[in-house]
Amino acid sequence: MVFIAIATEGLPEEKRVPAQRIGLGLALFGRVALVFGVSLLLQFEEPLFTVSGNEFSVSDLVLIGGGLFLIYKATREIFNTTELKEEEPGARKSASFAGVIALILVIDMIFAIDSVLTAVGLTKNIPIIVIAIGIAIAIMMFYAAPLSRFIGKHPSVKLLALSFLLLVGMMLFLDGFGQHVERGYVYAAILFALAVEALNFRRRSNIDQERPRTPI
Repeated sequence: MVFIAIATEGLPEEKRVPAQRIGLGLALFGRVALVFGVSLLLQFEEPLFTVSGNEFSVSDLVLIGGGLFLIYKATREIFNTTELKEEEPGARKSASFAGVIALILVIDMIFAIDSVLTAVGLTKNIPIIVIAIGIAIAIMMFYAAPLSRFIGKHPSVKLLALSFLLLVGMMLFLDGFGQHVERGYVYAAILFALAVEALNFRRRSNIDQERPRTPI
């Protein structure tokens, strides 16, 4: 959802929600296809080659590539935001509607590899997995637009969201090299950062309320 919010930021306001919904709708079909093609997906786990004792499969290469892309995207956006490059006239190029949809679909497929394999490991009941995927995509469709607007209005939240993307990119990159990072630590760090940001929001709100109003 954070990546979708950042990816659609370059589109005109009226095209953001349609792009989010179309991208997530295609991602739903993509995830369901992965579930029914899980036997093929499992073949992606078979080693292709070995480097310095580390075995690499197609799945590993996808995770490494996706991680590097997220690291690049997050780092570039953090630089543009902190250095106010977005404020310069003509600095932000308008994104392609089809390109944003394709980007959402590709990144979702990268995230889906591990989750689909985990779901198949939990149960062999395909309808249950498909229902769970449908619920997850529906939740993302519902919250994607409000989250995008919220991130756009609050630069500090945007930087925090980009930092999350950077963290997730590093996690995917390390997973590709067989260095599994315990998700609990990552989620705990994200929740802690959100809690600190919530305190900052509370402080700014109190400051605004205590400012003396200019008499008419």
